[in-house]
Amino acid sequence: MPILNQLISADAPTFRQVMRRFATGVTLLTTRESDHVHGMTANSFTSVSLDPLLALVCIKKNNATHQHVAQTKIFAINILSAAHIEIAKRFAHQVPQPPDPFFDLAYHSAATGAPILDDCIAYLDCRVVAAHSAGDHTIFIGEVHALGFGTARAARPLIWLDGKYVSLSESQ
Repeated sequence: MPILNQLISADAPTFRQVMRRFATGVTLLTTRESDHVHGMTANSFTSVSLDPLLALVCIKKNNATHQHVAQTKIFAINILSAAHIEIAKRFAHQVPQPPDPFFDLAYHSAATGAPILDDCIAYLDCRVVAAHSAGDHTIFIGEVHALGFGTARAARPLIWLDGKYVSLSESQ
């Protein structure tokens, strides 16, 4: 019989194991600083409010994209489809990095100038209205200035579960 009330010490490795059991969508968080575009794979993203439209992202403080979002006060969330596994790996630094990680991606900009993938499922284009330090991350709350759908609107989303990328199967 399984032990349901097993006490486990609250430490970082156990916390990571517990959080890996929570399935979450995968996004490409992007920003622009002058003529340079930057991005990172992110799954710490959620809606916050409908009035005003707010969304948040959590970015590790030592991530290069953190500095760019903190300076520019803009970001876009590109919701990735199951076909975007290689893009997710690239921007998560799980594969060798090309000099320009955006070299083969078709993208445009909306309200803020942050890159929006043409073939994303959907996107939110935001301006930072608040930033909160939380441990080794910063929680950036963005007011949504533009949103919409990419050409992959009907595609299945890319999911992160148990430390790997997975996709949803057709529901029964």
